[in-house]
Amino acid sequence: MTDSTLIRWIDGQAPSESSGGTTWGMPFARGSVAGAEALSVTDAGGSTVASQAWPLATWPDGSLKWVGMALPATSSPSDFYRVASDGAAAPREASQPPSGGTSVTVTETGTVLTVDTGTLQMVIERGGSTLFRSLTRGGVEVARDARLVSLLQDGLADDQGGDGAGTFSRDAFTGEVTAVVLEQSGPVRAVVRLEGQHRPDVRDSGISRDSGKESWLPFVVRFYFHANARSVRMVHSFIWDGDADRDFLAGLGVRFTVPLQAELHNRHVRIAGADGGFLTEAVRGLTGLRRDPGEDVRLAQVDGRATPPLAGWNPEVSERLHLIPAWNDYTLSQLSADGFELRKRTTSGRAWVGISGGTRSAGFCSLTDTHGGFGVGVKDFWQSHPGQLDIRDAAADHATLTAWLYSPEAQPMDLRFYHDGLGQDTFEEQLEGLEITYEDYEPGFGNAHGIARTHELTLFAYDGTPATESLAADAAAASAPALLQATPEHLHSVGVFGDWDPVDRSTPARAELEDHLDFLFDFYAGQVEQRRWYGFWNYGDVMHTYDHDRHVWRYDVGGYAWDNSELSPDLWLWYSYLRSGRADIFRFAEAMTRHTGEVDVYHLGPWRGLGSRHNVQHWGCSAKQLRISTPAYRRFYYYLTADERTGDLLTELVDSDQNFLGLDPVRKVRPDADTYRPNRGALGVGLGTDWGSLAATWLTDWERTGNPRSRDRLLGTMADIGAFKYGFLTGEALYDLDKGRFDTGRELLQVSHLSAVFGLVEICSELVDLVPDPDFERAWLQYCRLFLATKEEQVAAVGQPLEGIYLTQAHSRLTAYAAARLNDPDLAARAWTSFAEGGEHLNHESAFTLRTIEPPHVLLPVDEAPTVSTNDASQFGLAVIQNLALIGNHLR
Repeated sequence: MTDSTLIRWIDGQAPSESSGGTTWGMPFARGSVAGAEALSVTDAGGSTVASQAWPLATWPDGSLKWVGMALPATSSPSDFYRVASDGAAAPREASQPPSGGTSVTVTETGTVLTVDTGTLQMVIERGGSTLFRSLTRGGVEVARDARLVSLLQDGLADDQGGDGAGTFSRDAFTGEVTAVVLEQSGPVRAVVRLEGQHRPDVRDSGISRDSGKESWLPFVVRFYFHANARSVRMVHSFIWDGDADRDFLAGLGVRFTVPLQAELHNRHVRIAGADGGFLTEAVRGLTGLRRDPGEDVRLAQVDGRATPPLAGWNPEVSERLHLIPAWNDYTLSQLSADGFELRKRTTSGRAWVGISGGTRSAGFCSLTDTHGGFGVGVKDFWQSHPGQLDIRDAAADHATLTAWLYSPEAQPMDLRFYHDGLGQDTFEEQLEGLEITYEDYEPGFGNAHGIARTHELTLFAYDGTPATESLAADAAAASAPALLQATPEHLHSVGVFGDWDPVDRSTPARAELEDHLDFLFDFYAGQVEQRRWYGFWNYGDVMHTYDHDRHVWRYDVGGYAWDNSELSPDLWLWYSYLRSGRADIFRFAEAMTRHTGEVDVYHLGPWRGLGSRHNVQHWGCSAKQLRISTPAYRRFYYYLTADERTGDLLTELVDSDQNFLGLDPVRKVRPDADTYRPNRGALGVGLGTDWGSLAATWLTDWERTGNPRSRDRLLGTMADIGAFKYGFLTGEALYDLDKGRFDTGRELLQVSHLSAVFGLVEICSELVDLVPDPDFERAWLQYCRLFLATKEEQVAAVGQPLEGIYLTQAHSRLTAYAAARLNDPDLAARAWTSFAEGGEHLNHESAFTLRTIEPPHVLLPVDEAPTVSTNDASQFGLAVIQNLALIGNHLR
């Protein structure tokens, strides 16, 4: 029997072209598909399409749970596709090469890899200072010697004088590749992974080399190739490993050499501005002159076509070509989210001439001639400012094009902690500080060493100068890549990610709650824009709490500033996307996943695998915990897109239980601090935020790799929790790191309002259905049933009332879960009552309205929701989503 699943374009319609191919992830029901070779793809007309499929995760029975799929590039994408399965294949990667078409081929030698999509060819050396040696299309080399570049500055001018004057040195570095791995080899998709670090660049003369730093900024670059593609996707990730007190990143970019053959008047510069607009110029312009070369000459140059032979020109122009300036250098700088500047000059040492400016550049430029050329687009260019695009030596035989991911014209990056500690040298003083600014400070912990950042670029190989309309489409595709996705109905039907249902407005009560969910997402999306939550390290995050007196979010008040996944906005957004399939929600969640997984988490050093709690700076808080780094927030994006970089982040966390040896997450408030001594056999691990994060880590790794260590630790600790006298109500258990098991003899009784609001609810829901363990299920049901129970019910069950019961609305979904599992209408009624009563502000209509504040009370007009902070939004959203899925039939 063959089943098929509809796969749609996330933006609602097919793109005009798929120049680079497409990749996505999709799930299948337990036991329905044995392996990837059972899968095939057809287009809207029913014709089979070349495809490639590979496992991303399996169910415990070994059947396929999640699969990555890829289609080749095409000039005419189908309106939709269908993925069919006969369910009978063995579990291995599978592919259907293009019928009568072209496949991606990879040729390896001891020194290079050559990848051929059928349209372009890239030669990658196995080591050295280049990311690739050459990029060729149609036998013409369009780019060569791609390399990473960075600038290190040893100080900031404004630290040396009130007028901003001062002296400092700048050192040039270039990326040195130390490892090249072919991760996928086609026939539809190939992936090459490069690793390395930046080393001093001895070729860059005139720049000081006094830093003494031999290397810094370890990086990973991946190139993605699809059959027939004329573009290559590039994903660049780096880790900040500098000393914040003396190392100031003054520039970070990717530089390409572009060979040029044609005459200067047949060399074309194209740079994207805002709203689809383009700068369309030639290195030597023929328009606007005092003498007219001829209409056919002018139109050819503007269109990017070869101009007629000189003999056919007006001789008043052709004989004076040498007197027309050649514009050698171009720059677009986007130093904020609201403004870019374009300028050009004839050569180094001559003045720059302003061209124009605008608001938000698409982050694309190309340099081509009539023989071929090269273009690059940077995703989230203005959102991740300061960025810059440089073209240099366009009048020479070999020009350079640099996509600056951090502009050298911006203030050098300053990652020092933002205050001097305020005398908080002891735990007691730090806890006092927590009482006033909500900032968990500790000397030395506000350190950015080990955070990371990922950028996505698209590299285009041209066989000439494309029409401007085609370039505009390329720029748009690089900014917002087209993506195929399964429908919410399919995602729900196969039983992934626990308790949720597709959007349902079938009753007035449901419709009202759906409206409230839409309001909250639209509000936060609007706040990102109005409050300008953009920038290199900030884009993707939101703020924690609002200050109604100043009409601003509390950006400068300790732990009330950047949210850093506090109370799981990541989960709220991803579940909102699963339910709705909305592209705007997906991209909002995508940006948050990129940010929280990279910037809010440490990727090297003593806190590797831990994340930082909310703070004025993303890395500022001394609470370095698994609740921020948890895969529970990242695995949605990994499974829905098959993104290898997110896979790296998940892999980093596999041994995160080791972190409890070096850093006790509750060291400042531990009641047994006088006697607790962490050791491999008795590590204090909380059963809420800690174990929930570990369980998400082990589950994800087991599903992805079959790792027996992760499987055994997950199943073993589940059994141990089921064996505790008080189950999850034990609060904290002693964990044996070597055995991966808890000491089941502990009879502690404690709860926390934070235990279940960082992914524990969602993970436990999945685990109960995934792996049968009656004792674990009993323990989880007990926790869900008692958390919001009456004091009398709690005493009857465990001998005493539970303390620390807050966030009632958020925890109403615990009661809802118990109601659904036990089929108890009284519990269902209590859940909805708790939801309404516990909402505080979010239980009446006035909470879902906006008022607009105008200058002079604010810098720019902004909207306020009278009572909303991010914790209200995320936990309200999750409570609504899960309550509707579990006990929606009890909603009145």
